[in-house]
Amino acid sequence: MRLERRTLIDGSDPAALATELRALAPGGASVATAVGEILAQVRERGDAAVLELTRRHDTGGAEPEPLRVSEEELAAALAALDPTVRAGLELAIANVRVLAQAGIDPEVAVTLPQGQRIALRESPVTRAAIYVPGGRAPYPSTVVMGVVTARAAGVEQIAVCAPPGPDGVAHPLILAACALAGATEVYRMGGAQAVAALAYGTATVAAVDVIVGPGNLWVQEAKRQVFGEVGIDGFAGPSDLLVLLAGAPREHVELVALDLRAQAEHGADSLVVAVSPETAVLDALAELLAAVPEAGVGALVETPDVDRALALSEAFAPEHLQLIGPAAEALAPRVTRAGCLFVGAGSATAFGDYVAGSNHTLPTDGAARYASGLSARHFRRRMAEVRIDAAAAAALAPAGISIARAEGFDAHAKSMQARMRENGTS
Repeated sequence: MRLERRTLIDGSDPAALATELRALAPGGASVATAVGEILAQVRERGDAAVLELTRRHDTGGAEPEPLRVSEEELAAALAALDPTVRAGLELAIANVRVLAQAGIDPEVAVTLPQGQRIALRESPVTRAAIYVPGGRAPYPSTVVMGVVTARAAGVEQIAVCAPPGPDGVAHPLILAACALAGATEVYRMGGAQAVAALAYGTATVAAVDVIVGPGNLWVQEAKRQVFGEVGIDGFAGPSDLLVLLAGAPREHVELVALDLRAQAEHGADSLVVAVSPETAVLDALAELLAAVPEAGVGALVETPDVDRALALSEAFAPEHLQLIGPAAEALAPRVTRAGCLFVGAGSATAFGDYVAGSNHTLPTDGAARYASGLSARHFRRRMAEVRIDAAAAAALAPAGISIARAEGFDAHAKSMQARMRENGTS
Protein backbone atom coordinates (compact mmCIF):
# COMPACT_ATOMS: atom_id res chain seq x y z
CA MET A 1 0.00 0.00 0.00
CA ARG A 2 1.29 3.46 -0.88
CA LEU A 3 1.19 5.48 2.35
CA GLU A 4 1.31 9.30 2.60
CA ARG A 5 1.72 11.52 5.68
CA ARG A 6 -0.06 14.87 6.00
CA THR A 7 -0.58 17.44 8.75
CA LEU A 8 -3.54 19.75 9.24
CA ILE A 9 -2.30 22.81 11.11
CA ASP A 10 -4.26 25.51 12.87
CA GLY A 11 -5.59 28.04 10.40
CA SER A 12 -5.38 25.74 7.38
CA ASP A 13 -8.45 24.79 5.35
CA PRO A 14 -9.81 21.27 5.99
CA ALA A 15 -11.62 21.34 2.63
CA ALA A 16 -8.36 21.96 0.78
CA LEU A 17 -6.69 19.03 2.52
CA ALA A 18 -9.73 16.83 1.82
CA THR A 19 -9.39 17.66 -1.88
CA GLU A 20 -5.68 16.84 -1.73
CA LEU A 21 -6.43 13.48 -0.11
CA ARG A 22 -9.04 12.62 -2.73
CA ALA A 23 -6.46 13.35 -5.44
CA LEU A 24 -4.17 10.64 -4.05
CA ALA A 25 -6.39 7.91 -5.55
CA PRO A 26 -5.97 7.42 -9.30
CA GLY A 27 -8.75 8.90 -11.38
CA GLY A 28 -10.56 6.92 -14.04
CA ALA A 29 -10.28 7.74 -17.71
CA SER A 30 -13.39 8.98 -19.48
CA VAL A 31 -15.34 6.23 -21.19
CA ALA A 32 -18.39 8.36 -21.99
CA THR A 33 -18.13 8.08 -25.78
CA ALA A 34 -17.49 4.33 -25.82
CA VAL A 35 -20.33 3.72 -23.37
CA GLY A 36 -22.69 5.83 -25.47
CA GLU A 37 -21.90 3.63 -28.48
CA ILE A 38 -22.69 0.48 -26.48
CA LEU A 39 -26.00 1.89 -25.27
CA ALA A 40 -26.94 2.78 -28.83
CA GLN A 41 -26.09 -0.74 -30.07
CA VAL A 42 -28.25 -2.39 -27.41
CA ARG A 43 -31.11 0.02 -27.96
CA GLU A 44 -31.04 -0.71 -31.69
CA ARG A 45 -30.25 -4.45 -31.77
CA GLY A 46 -31.35 -5.71 -28.34
CA ASP A 47 -30.38 -9.27 -27.37
CA ALA A 48 -28.04 -9.68 -30.35
CA ALA A 49 -25.93 -6.73 -29.23
CA VAL A 50 -25.90 -7.88 -25.59
CA LEU A 51 -24.72 -11.37 -26.57
CA GLU A 52 -22.11 -10.03 -28.99
CA LEU A 53 -20.71 -7.67 -26.34
CA THR A 54 -20.78 -10.45 -23.73
CA ARG A 55 -18.66 -12.64 -26.00
CA ARG A 56 -16.24 -9.77 -26.53
CA HIS A 57 -15.89 -8.54 -22.96
CA ASP A 58 -16.77 -11.43 -20.64
CA THR A 59 -16.37 -14.87 -22.20
CA GLY A 60 -13.31 -14.31 -24.36
CA GLY A 61 -15.14 -15.26 -27.53
CA ALA A 62 -16.90 -18.32 -26.14
CA GLU A 63 -20.63 -18.61 -26.69
CA PRO A 64 -22.44 -17.58 -23.48
CA GLU A 65 -25.40 -19.42 -22.05
CA PRO A 66 -28.84 -17.83 -22.64
CA LEU A 67 -29.14 -14.40 -21.03
CA ARG A 68 -31.83 -15.38 -18.54
CA VAL A 69 -30.96 -17.90 -15.85
CA SER A 70 -33.59 -20.62 -15.41
CA GLU A 71 -35.40 -21.40 -12.15
CA GLU A 72 -33.83 -24.88 -12.25
CA GLU A 73 -30.32 -23.41 -12.32
CA LEU A 74 -31.12 -21.16 -9.36
CA ALA A 75 -32.50 -24.08 -7.35
CA ALA A 76 -29.48 -26.24 -8.19
CA ALA A 77 -27.06 -23.50 -7.13
CA LEU A 78 -28.89 -23.07 -3.82
CA ALA A 79 -28.91 -26.81 -3.17
CA ALA A 80 -25.14 -26.98 -3.75
CA LEU A 81 -24.31 -23.97 -1.57
CA ASP A 82 -21.91 -24.54 1.32
CA PRO A 83 -24.05 -24.66 4.51
CA THR A 84 -21.84 -22.19 6.38
CA VAL A 85 -22.02 -19.69 3.52
CA ARG A 86 -25.78 -20.20 3.36
CA ALA A 87 -26.09 -19.53 7.10
CA GLY A 88 -24.04 -16.35 6.74
CA LEU A 89 -26.16 -15.12 3.84
CA GLU A 90 -29.38 -15.91 5.70
CA LEU A 91 -28.21 -13.88 8.71
CA ALA A 92 -27.26 -10.99 6.44
CA ILE A 93 -30.62 -11.17 4.65
CA ALA A 94 -32.53 -11.09 7.93
CA ASN A 95 -30.60 -8.08 9.27
CA VAL A 96 -30.73 -6.09 6.03
CA ARG A 97 -34.48 -6.76 5.76
CA VAL A 98 -35.16 -5.39 9.27
CA LEU A 99 -33.23 -2.17 8.63
CA ALA A 100 -34.69 -1.72 5.14
CA GLN A 101 -38.24 -2.04 6.46
CA ALA A 102 -37.47 0.45 9.21
CA GLY A 103 -36.61 2.98 6.51
CA ILE A 104 -40.10 3.02 5.00
CA ASP A 105 -42.00 6.11 6.08
CA PRO A 106 -45.64 5.76 7.08
CA GLU A 107 -48.19 7.61 5.02
CA VAL A 108 -49.22 10.95 6.49
CA ALA A 109 -52.08 13.36 5.90
CA VAL A 110 -52.42 17.01 6.89
CA THR A 111 -55.25 19.51 6.78
CA LEU A 112 -54.02 23.02 6.01
CA PRO A 113 -55.56 26.27 7.34
CA GLN A 114 -57.68 26.94 4.23
CA GLY A 115 -59.33 23.52 4.61
CA GLN A 116 -57.61 21.51 1.88
CA ARG A 117 -56.45 18.03 2.87
CA ILE A 118 -53.22 16.59 1.45
CA ALA A 119 -52.17 12.98 1.96
CA LEU A 120 -48.62 11.88 1.20
CA ARG A 121 -48.86 8.37 -0.20
CA GLU A 122 -46.00 6.02 -1.03
CA SER A 123 -45.82 3.19 -3.51
CA PRO A 124 -42.98 1.02 -4.77
CA VAL A 125 -41.71 1.04 -8.33
CA THR A 126 -42.96 -1.86 -10.42
CA ARG A 127 -39.60 -3.25 -11.60
CA ALA A 128 -36.11 -2.81 -10.16
CA ALA A 129 -32.73 -4.15 -11.20
CA ILE A 130 -29.66 -4.90 -9.11
CA TYR A 131 -26.30 -4.84 -10.91
CA VAL A 132 -23.81 -7.23 -9.29
CA PRO A 133 -20.21 -6.73 -10.38
CA GLY A 134 -17.99 -9.55 -11.59
CA GLY A 135 -14.25 -9.23 -11.89
CA ARG A 136 -11.96 -10.78 -9.33
CA ALA A 137 -14.63 -12.63 -7.31
CA PRO A 138 -18.39 -13.15 -6.98
CA TYR A 139 -20.20 -10.71 -4.68
CA PRO A 140 -23.24 -12.36 -3.12
CA SER A 141 -23.31 -9.60 -0.50
CA THR A 142 -24.29 -7.12 -3.23
CA VAL A 143 -27.19 -9.40 -4.17
CA VAL A 144 -28.34 -9.29 -0.54
CA MET A 145 -28.01 -5.52 -0.16
CA GLY A 146 -29.96 -4.80 -3.35
CA VAL A 147 -32.57 -7.54 -3.58
CA VAL A 148 -33.54 -7.63 0.11
CA THR A 149 -33.88 -3.83 0.24
CA ALA A 150 -36.01 -3.74 -2.91
CA ARG A 151 -38.16 -6.59 -1.56
CA ALA A 152 -38.64 -4.75 1.75
CA ALA A 153 -39.64 -1.64 -0.20
CA GLY A 154 -42.47 -3.62 -1.79
CA VAL A 155 -41.04 -4.13 -5.28
CA GLU A 156 -42.58 -7.25 -6.81
CA GLN A 157 -40.35 -7.71 -9.87
CA ILE A 158 -36.63 -7.68 -9.04
CA ALA A 159 -34.08 -8.48 -11.74
CA VAL A 160 -30.43 -9.24 -10.98
CA CYS A 161 -27.68 -9.20 -13.57
CA ALA A 162 -24.07 -10.32 -13.20
CA PRO A 163 -21.44 -10.85 -15.90
CA PRO A 164 -20.68 -14.47 -16.84
CA GLY A 165 -17.18 -15.87 -16.57
CA PRO A 166 -15.03 -17.13 -19.43
CA ASP A 167 -17.08 -20.36 -19.41
CA GLY A 168 -20.18 -18.33 -20.26
CA VAL A 169 -22.09 -19.17 -17.07
CA ALA A 170 -22.98 -17.10 -14.02
CA HIS A 171 -21.20 -17.91 -10.77
CA PRO A 172 -23.21 -20.42 -8.69
CA LEU A 173 -22.65 -18.38 -5.52
CA ILE A 174 -24.42 -15.41 -7.15
CA LEU A 175 -27.26 -17.67 -8.31
CA ALA A 176 -27.67 -19.18 -4.85
CA ALA A 177 -27.76 -15.72 -3.25
CA CYS A 178 -30.41 -14.64 -5.78
CA ALA A 179 -32.54 -17.66 -4.86
CA LEU A 180 -32.16 -16.97 -1.13
CA ALA A 181 -32.78 -13.23 -1.33
CA GLY A 182 -35.88 -13.45 -3.53
CA ALA A 183 -34.84 -12.20 -6.98
CA THR A 184 -37.59 -12.85 -9.49
CA GLU A 185 -35.32 -13.02 -12.55
CA VAL A 186 -31.58 -13.34 -13.10
CA TYR A 187 -29.51 -12.49 -16.19
CA ARG A 188 -25.95 -13.47 -17.06
CA MET A 189 -24.82 -10.18 -18.52
CA GLY A 190 -22.65 -7.32 -17.34
CA GLY A 191 -21.02 -4.08 -18.34
CA ALA A 192 -22.61 -1.13 -20.07
CA GLN A 193 -24.58 -3.52 -22.30
CA ALA A 194 -26.40 -4.94 -19.25
CA VAL A 195 -27.34 -1.46 -18.07
CA ALA A 196 -28.62 -0.66 -21.55
CA ALA A 197 -30.72 -3.84 -21.73
CA LEU A 198 -32.27 -3.10 -18.34
CA ALA A 199 -32.99 0.52 -19.20
CA TYR A 200 -34.35 0.06 -22.72
CA GLY A 201 -35.56 -3.55 -22.71
CA THR A 202 -34.83 -6.31 -25.24
CA ALA A 203 -36.69 -9.40 -26.42
CA THR A 204 -35.39 -11.26 -23.36
CA VAL A 205 -34.99 -8.48 -20.78
CA ALA A 206 -37.98 -6.37 -19.76
CA ALA A 207 -37.12 -2.74 -19.03
CA VAL A 208 -37.02 -1.70 -15.38
CA ASP A 209 -37.83 1.49 -13.50
CA VAL A 210 -34.72 1.70 -11.30
CA ILE A 211 -31.16 0.33 -11.61
CA VAL A 212 -28.94 0.19 -8.52
CA GLY A 213 -25.66 -1.39 -7.56
CA PRO A 214 -21.91 -0.88 -7.85
CA GLY A 215 -19.75 -1.64 -10.86
CA ASN A 216 -16.72 -0.49 -12.80
CA LEU A 217 -16.35 2.83 -14.57
CA TRP A 218 -18.16 1.53 -17.67
CA VAL A 219 -21.15 0.43 -15.61
CA GLN A 220 -21.33 3.69 -13.68
CA GLU A 221 -21.03 5.78 -16.84
CA ALA A 222 -23.81 3.73 -18.42
CA LYS A 223 -26.02 4.35 -15.39
CA ARG A 224 -25.29 8.05 -15.66
CA GLN A 225 -26.24 8.11 -19.35
CA VAL A 226 -29.52 6.20 -18.91
CA PHE A 227 -30.61 8.28 -15.92
CA GLY A 228 -33.88 9.91 -16.87
CA GLU A 229 -34.91 6.83 -18.81
CA VAL A 230 -34.71 5.02 -15.46
CA GLY A 231 -33.88 6.00 -11.90
CA ILE A 232 -30.48 5.13 -10.43
CA ASP A 233 -29.00 5.08 -6.95
CA GLY A 234 -26.03 7.29 -7.86
CA PHE A 235 -22.56 7.18 -9.39
CA ALA A 236 -20.45 4.68 -7.42
CA GLY A 237 -16.75 5.45 -7.57
CA PRO A 238 -13.79 3.85 -5.79
CA SER A 239 -14.35 2.82 -2.18
CA ASP A 240 -12.97 4.89 0.70
CA LEU A 241 -12.65 4.75 4.49
CA LEU A 242 -11.67 7.39 7.02
CA VAL A 243 -10.83 6.35 10.60
CA LEU A 244 -10.66 9.03 13.28
CA LEU A 245 -8.73 7.91 16.37
CA ALA A 246 -8.36 9.72 19.69
CA GLY A 247 -7.56 8.08 23.00
CA ALA A 248 -7.39 4.58 21.48
CA PRO A 249 -5.16 1.95 23.18
CA ARG A 250 -2.50 0.11 21.21
CA GLU A 251 -4.66 -2.98 20.66
CA HIS A 252 -7.33 -0.82 19.03
CA VAL A 253 -4.73 0.82 16.81
CA GLU A 254 -3.82 -2.66 15.61
CA LEU A 255 -7.50 -3.26 14.80
CA VAL A 256 -7.54 -0.03 12.77
CA ALA A 257 -4.57 -1.25 10.73
CA LEU A 258 -6.60 -4.35 9.87
CA ASP A 259 -9.61 -2.20 8.96
CA LEU A 260 -7.52 -0.06 6.62
CA ARG A 261 -6.07 -3.17 5.01
CA ALA A 262 -9.55 -4.66 4.63
CA GLN A 263 -10.85 -1.61 2.80
CA ALA A 264 -7.78 -1.53 0.57
CA GLU A 265 -8.73 -5.01 -0.65
CA HIS A 266 -11.40 -3.37 -2.82
CA GLY A 267 -8.75 -2.41 -5.37
CA ALA A 268 -5.86 -0.20 -6.39
CA ASP A 269 -8.08 2.88 -6.50
CA SER A 270 -9.36 2.43 -2.92
CA LEU A 271 -8.49 5.27 -0.56
CA VAL A 272 -7.99 4.77 3.19
CA VAL A 273 -7.26 7.60 5.62
CA ALA A 274 -6.45 7.62 9.34
CA VAL A 275 -6.77 10.93 11.19
CA SER A 276 -5.60 11.58 14.73
CA PRO A 277 -4.23 14.38 16.93
CA GLU A 278 -1.81 11.82 18.41
CA THR A 279 1.56 11.46 16.67
CA ALA A 280 2.30 8.15 18.42
CA VAL A 281 -0.88 6.60 17.04
CA LEU A 282 -0.03 7.60 13.47
CA ASP A 283 3.56 6.36 13.89
CA ALA A 284 2.24 3.00 15.08
CA LEU A 285 -0.10 2.77 12.08
CA ALA A 286 2.75 3.64 9.72
CA GLU A 287 4.77 0.78 11.20
CA LEU A 288 1.87 -1.68 11.00
CA LEU A 289 1.11 -0.75 7.37
CA ALA A 290 4.70 -0.52 6.15
CA ALA A 291 4.69 -3.73 4.15
CA VAL A 292 1.11 -4.85 3.63
CA PRO A 293 0.27 -6.78 0.44
CA GLU A 294 -2.98 -4.97 -0.33
CA ALA A 295 -3.18 -2.36 -3.06
CA GLY A 296 -4.87 0.98 -2.56
CA VAL A 297 -3.65 4.33 -1.35
CA GLY A 298 -3.36 5.30 2.31
CA ALA A 299 -2.86 8.59 4.12
CA LEU A 300 -2.07 9.36 7.77
CA VAL A 301 -3.10 12.85 8.85
CA GLU A 302 -2.15 14.57 12.10
CA THR A 303 -4.44 17.31 13.38
CA PRO A 304 -4.10 19.79 16.27
CA ASP A 305 -7.14 18.33 18.08
CA VAL A 306 -10.28 16.22 17.63
CA ASP A 307 -12.36 19.20 16.52
CA ARG A 308 -10.05 19.81 13.57
CA ALA A 309 -10.03 16.08 12.86
CA LEU A 310 -13.82 16.14 12.67
CA ALA A 311 -13.70 19.23 10.42
CA LEU A 312 -11.45 17.33 8.02
CA SER A 313 -13.77 14.32 8.08
CA GLU A 314 -16.80 16.49 7.35
CA ALA A 315 -14.98 18.09 4.40
CA PHE A 316 -13.85 14.67 3.14
CA ALA A 317 -17.39 13.19 3.49
CA PRO A 318 -16.18 9.58 3.58
CA GLU A 319 -18.08 6.60 2.29
CA HIS A 320 -17.26 4.85 5.59
CA LEU A 321 -16.31 6.66 8.81
CA GLN A 322 -15.01 4.89 11.91
CA LEU A 323 -14.64 6.64 15.27
CA ILE A 324 -12.33 4.80 17.68
CA GLY A 325 -11.25 5.89 21.14
CA PRO A 326 -13.30 7.75 23.77
CA ALA A 327 -12.56 11.25 22.47
CA ALA A 328 -13.33 10.21 18.90
CA GLU A 329 -16.49 8.29 19.75
CA ALA A 330 -17.85 11.33 21.61
CA LEU A 331 -17.94 13.11 18.24
CA ALA A 332 -20.61 10.76 16.82
CA PRO A 333 -23.61 13.11 17.42
CA ARG A 334 -21.80 15.85 15.49
CA VAL A 335 -21.16 13.80 12.34
CA THR A 336 -23.35 14.88 9.43
CA ARG A 337 -21.36 13.78 6.38
CA ALA A 338 -20.65 10.07 6.04
CA GLY A 339 -22.15 7.28 3.98
CA CYS A 340 -22.19 5.06 7.07
CA LEU A 341 -20.85 5.77 10.56
CA PHE A 342 -19.22 3.03 12.66
CA VAL A 343 -18.68 3.91 16.32
CA GLY A 344 -16.35 1.99 18.65
CA ALA A 345 -13.51 -0.48 18.26
CA GLY A 346 -15.87 -3.40 17.68
CA SER A 347 -17.68 -1.68 14.83
CA ALA A 348 -15.48 -2.69 11.92
CA THR A 349 -16.53 -1.48 8.49
CA ALA A 350 -16.26 -5.11 7.35
CA PHE A 351 -19.35 -5.97 9.42
CA GLY A 352 -21.26 -3.32 7.47
CA ASP A 353 -20.07 -4.85 4.21
CA TYR A 354 -21.74 -8.13 5.06
CA VAL A 355 -23.90 -8.81 8.10
CA ALA A 356 -24.51 -5.78 10.34
CA GLY A 357 -27.76 -4.92 8.56
CA SER A 358 -26.70 -1.50 7.27
CA ASN A 359 -26.42 -1.29 3.48
CA HIS A 360 -22.97 -1.44 1.90
CA THR A 361 -23.99 0.40 -1.29
CA LEU A 362 -22.94 3.87 -0.17
CA PRO A 363 -22.12 7.30 -1.66
CA THR A 364 -18.46 7.56 -2.69
CA ASP A 365 -16.05 10.30 -3.78
CA GLY A 366 -17.42 12.78 -1.22
CA ALA A 367 -21.03 12.35 -2.33
CA ALA A 368 -22.04 11.80 1.31
CA ARG A 369 -22.33 15.62 1.38
CA TYR A 370 -25.69 15.25 -0.39
CA ALA A 371 -26.45 11.55 -0.98
CA SER A 372 -27.46 8.58 1.14
CA GLY A 373 -26.73 4.87 1.12
CA LEU A 374 -29.04 2.47 -0.67
CA SER A 375 -32.35 2.15 1.15
CA ALA A 376 -36.01 1.41 0.57
CA ARG A 377 -36.39 5.07 -0.47
CA HIS A 378 -34.54 4.33 -3.75
CA PHE A 379 -37.33 1.93 -4.71
CA ARG A 380 -40.32 3.98 -3.59
CA ARG A 381 -42.08 7.11 -4.83
CA ARG A 382 -44.00 9.62 -2.76
CA MET A 383 -47.12 11.18 -4.25
CA ALA A 384 -49.33 13.93 -2.87
CA GLU A 385 -53.08 13.30 -2.96
CA VAL A 386 -54.85 16.69 -2.84
CA ARG A 387 -58.53 17.20 -1.86
CA ILE A 388 -59.85 20.78 -2.03
CA ASP A 389 -63.49 21.29 -1.16
CA ALA A 390 -65.51 24.38 -2.16
CA ALA A 391 -64.69 26.32 0.98
CA ALA A 392 -60.96 25.65 0.67
CA ALA A 393 -61.06 26.61 -3.03
CA ALA A 394 -62.66 29.94 -2.14
CA ALA A 395 -59.98 30.57 0.47
CA LEU A 396 -57.08 29.64 -1.80
CA ALA A 397 -58.19 31.12 -5.13
CA PRO A 398 -57.49 34.85 -4.56
CA ALA A 399 -53.85 34.16 -3.68
CA GLY A 400 -53.42 31.67 -6.52
CA ILE A 401 -55.05 33.98 -9.07
CA SER A 402 -52.76 36.87 -8.19
CA ILE A 403 -49.65 34.71 -8.63
CA ALA A 404 -50.89 33.17 -11.89
CA ARG A 405 -51.63 36.58 -13.43
CA ALA A 406 -48.26 37.91 -12.29
CA GLU A 407 -46.66 35.02 -14.19
CA GLY A 408 -48.80 35.64 -17.28
CA PHE A 409 -50.83 32.42 -17.00
CA ASP A 410 -54.37 33.68 -17.49
CA ALA A 411 -55.88 30.20 -17.97
CA HIS A 412 -54.50 29.16 -14.58
CA ALA A 413 -56.20 32.17 -13.03
CA LYS A 414 -59.50 31.39 -14.74
CA SER A 415 -59.31 27.75 -13.64
CA MET A 416 -59.08 28.78 -10.00
CA GLN A 417 -61.63 31.59 -10.41
CA ALA A 418 -64.15 29.08 -11.76
CA ARG A 419 -63.93 27.18 -8.49
CA MET A 420 -64.77 30.37 -6.65
CA ARG A 421 -67.91 30.84 -8.79
CA GLU A 422 -68.97 27.28 -8.03
CA ASN A 423 -68.87 28.21 -4.36
CA GLY A 424 -70.83 31.39 -5.02
CA THR A 425 -68.00 33.70 -3.97
CA SER A 426 -67.37 35.49 -7.27
